[in-house]
Amino acid sequence: MNRLKRWLAEAGNDLAIIWMVEPRLFLWPLILLVFAIGIFIVPKADAASIPTAAEQHRRTLVRAAHAEWGLGAPMATFAAQVHQESAWRVNARSPVGAEGLAQFMPATADWMAELYPRSLGPAQPYNPGWALRAMVAFDRWLYERNQAVSECDRWAFVLAGYNGGNGWVNRDRRLASAKGADPLAWFDSVERHNAGRSAANFRENRHYPRAILLRWEPMYAAAGWGPGVCAERYSM
Repeated sequence: MNRLKRWLAEAGNDLAIIWMVEPRLFLWPLILLVFAIGIFIVPKADAASIPTAAEQHRRTLVRAAHAEWGLGAPMATFAAQVHQESAWRVNARSPVGAEGLAQFMPATADWMAELYPRSLGPAQPYNPGWALRAMVAFDRWLYERNQAVSECDRWAFVLAGYNGGNGWVNRDRRLASAKGADPLAWFDSVERHNAGRSAANFRENRHYPRAILLRWEPMYAAAGWGPGVCAERYSM
């Protein structure tokens, strides 16, 4: 035991000296270690974080997304949005009254039903099929009204509008432009500017796109749900 301790102490000292003299020797082993963790450990942990209820509604979401967006629909992005909104709980109801898988406020649900009477019919936010069809349709409505420097940024604007209203997105764009920031870039640009929301609402709205696009989307993409819109930000 004493020999082992002595050997470990000497090895530790040798490594410390090598680190001080030639730290680059540690670079590639460290990169390989991080890569191995990302490939073999992180995806498994992420996949385990997907609620079991997600699989129950997966086909419904795929059908709704393909009908609205075509076969190239960003399925990982839509799944991430549902995850953030309700964690796939059909009966979810927020403290402020948002309802169902896609967390529509009653007034917004009624507006969507009026906007798309043929494809949606009467508002049924607690009906999974209706909620998912309405969500991807509302995303499309927002997508057509927001331009950006990249697809990832464009979806960040879309999601900010879904969470807090497209009117606020437009006001934040104008403020960003007036302050010299790029009004077509969300990340580290428009997202930094608040045109008048309360501090709590501002924090929630800025967290929403980042949670969906940079936290949950990679999880669903790694689990085989399909492509996302921000892969360049989290793929090697």
